[in-house]
Amino acid sequence: MPVPKKNPTTSAPGNVTGESSLHALPEQEEFRAYLRRLAISAVQVLLEQVMREELEQCIGASWGECTLTRRGYRNGSYTRDLVTPTGRIEDLKVPRDREGAFQTQVFESYQRHAPEVAEALTEMFVSGVSTHKVGTVAQTLTGVAPSASAVSRLNRTLTEQFEAWRVRPLQAHYRILYLDGVHFTIRHGTQTDSTILLTALGVDLQGNKEVLALRVCAEEDKDGWCCLLQDLRTRGATQLDLIVTDGHEGLLAAVSALFSATPRQHCVVHKQRNVLNAIPHRERKEVGAELAGIFKQEQKDDALLNLTAFKAKYQKRYPEAIRSLCEDEEYLLTFYSFPQVMHRYIRTTNAIESFFSNVRQRTDQIDAFTTETSCLTIVWAVMSDIHLPRIPVS
Repeated sequence: MPVPKKNPTTSAPGNVTGESSLHALPEQEEFRAYLRRLAISAVQVLLEQVMREELEQCIGASWGECTLTRRGYRNGSYTRDLVTPTGRIEDLKVPRDREGAFQTQVFESYQRHAPEVAEALTEMFVSGVSTHKVGTVAQTLTGVAPSASAVSRLNRTLTEQFEAWRVRPLQAHYRILYLDGVHFTIRHGTQTDSTILLTALGVDLQGNKEVLALRVCAEEDKDGWCCLLQDLRTRGATQLDLIVTDGHEGLLAAVSALFSATPRQHCVVHKQRNVLNAIPHRERKEVGAELAGIFKQEQKDDALLNLTAFKAKYQKRYPEAIRSLCEDEEYLLTFYSFPQVMHRYIRTTNAIESFFSNVRQRTDQIDAFTTETSCLTIVWAVMSDIHLPRIPVS
């Protein structure tokens, strides 16, 4: 019986060519590098064309053009490197003029990174990323790791922006001023200390919120708050309709010294917390509901009646709680002097506390700031990126 013929195992010539071409394809990483080189080359051509057009506008004449309106003359070009989001461009040709008046908008003088790259690196630094990690991320994204000096320059730029912010002029009149101290950790050598960041949050006559001032202090005392409040006055904020605070003695003393004529609201949440600390746990829920109800009345007279009844009911059973309630009592109901639409926003310091809760979410990855300056600068940069909702003020 004849044996069936086997199919040939040798591929046809056409198939051999196909397999050879398949094996000839570059490896994935090599292919990516090739595409990056093409992209960098294209970006270089584009940037050099943009700079040539910028120079043309600067001197008022195109290449070889004779015109009476010419303002200068070309003077060749120089080469430099520039890191862009696409990668490092080497030997970028930058045109120049004879008088040295031309400055391109493509990059800043002496800046080796395109603005977008510098901004991204700054944002990483603001987020608490270490210099080493910034370099690693930049290497991955752009193919070039910034030097430690480059990151340091970005940091200095950020610090300069903060210094300009802290001395800026303020409006003369603010509807509300919230004051509070927030704790951050700063490292001193091998030791870490809890440092207070004194904060002033203002609300203007249109209801816009704005952080007006920041000040680092070792302790939340009268002197620190006086310096901050005096700074507000020096920069122009002299008229405040209402100041909202907690019950810290140093803060209250400073407000009394520098803004004695300004109405003040004691945060009712802080007050309730202090009162309930003197109430047994088994009764806190019931007593807390009665206490909170005092400040939720629509009319001040009703709030006063509820306050009087509360004190009479618990005076003998919990004298320490009532003593705490009576401290600064005259400032607990100030908010009733303002339009009802404002009440929920001005009877507590929640506006500034919720704001800093948002700040902490972004800075929690920083275990400890290295200096007071870095603490102020980074917290300020984070705050600047947070949208503050408006509140009704009339």
